[in-house]
Amino acid sequence: MLTLLETLIAGAALLLMVPVIVLFAEVLLAVTQRGRTALVTGDRPRVAVLVPAHDEALIIGRTLRTILPQIARGDRLVVVADNCSDETAALAAAEGAEVLVRSDLLRLGKGYALDFGIRHLASDAPEIVVIVDADCRLAPDVIDRVARLSQQSGRPVQALYLMQAAEGAPVKMRIAEFAWVIKNQVRPLGLRRFGLPCQLMGTGMAFPWACISSAELATGHIVEDLKLGIELTRRGTPPLFCPEALVTSEFPSSSEGIRSQRTRWEHGHLSVILSDAPRLLLTSLATLNTQALALALDLAIPPLSLLTLLVIAAWFAAALFFILERAYFPLAAASAAAALLVLAILLSWRTYARHIISLGCLALATLHAFVKIPLYLRFLVARQVKWVRSKREADER
Repeated sequence: MLTLLETLIAGAALLLMVPVIVLFAEVLLAVTQRGRTALVTGDRPRVAVLVPAHDEALIIGRTLRTILPQIARGDRLVVVADNCSDETAALAAAEGAEVLVRSDLLRLGKGYALDFGIRHLASDAPEIVVIVDADCRLAPDVIDRVARLSQQSGRPVQALYLMQAAEGAPVKMRIAEFAWVIKNQVRPLGLRRFGLPCQLMGTGMAFPWACISSAELATGHIVEDLKLGIELTRRGTPPLFCPEALVTSEFPSSSEGIRSQRTRWEHGHLSVILSDAPRLLLTSLATLNTQALALALDLAIPPLSLLTLLVIAAWFAAALFFILERAYFPLAAASAAAALLVLAILLSWRTYARHIISLGCLALATLHAFVKIPLYLRFLVARQVKWVRSKREADER
């Protein structure tokens, strides 16, 4: 029985080593790259910027004003006012956008709004479609950069999308911002170094018309971006990362909004890990597709808080078993996983996030991970499967 228990603990530690090693490799590649970015040349394609919006009256104008200066002659800016109960449509029209109003209370979710917009564009199809969420801000030249790269490569392109904590935000929000940097900046940069694909992030995404017009968009999946990236990779058009194009947004200020957003993201991600990542991994191995294999391994990395909790649990179980039975291997495997995880986090912080959070505050990230245990338990007993818009502080005014 003791041998079986030792095997189980060692097996758990070795299983955790897979996502930890993948994470560490991505981080190491990102922090050691020194190459210059090649400029994308050629004619600028005709672009349609599609903005799905649900009750975004308080911020839609700000978002559109970062997009409009980047619209060239022949481009279109289309806002889908999706099941809105406020002035989103009128305000978007006043800014100069082409507005589509969608009302369907049975088919809720961003995917349905995107499908509605794409079907509308089909009568005068652009060469490239760029999708931007209604609560985002675009840095200069984002549209031009992602559109040109998508046109040149014939593949989807993902801009660098960063969530930012408000000035004076509590430590837990700065920890969340740092975790976002690891997921959306550091890891994709590491993959990009070897020409490997990245996950789609939901906004700042450019697609050749042939890719997006044939994609299955009309779903209510809570992480429709991850699902779309997997689908396109299976079809031979894996997404490219374009870190020179920056899109930013802010975390919700209200506690309810933060909780809703975090639940949607993490429950959706875990669902994809369990359902889609294994299938994509098997497909990649059967077809010797390195692009699909890289994306499958990247998708298999759990949210950073959960990965931290799992590694801590494995280490304590192995340490206890070592004390009782002097079993060295489980403790060695768990210690190696813990060391690589800590090193990956410290390297990411030192290179990309020292301006976000101090090292002392970063030490509190472990406590922050423990606070999220109820969220992960809810995934086991009452996981979120329906799309719900995150409530913002402005909604409560």
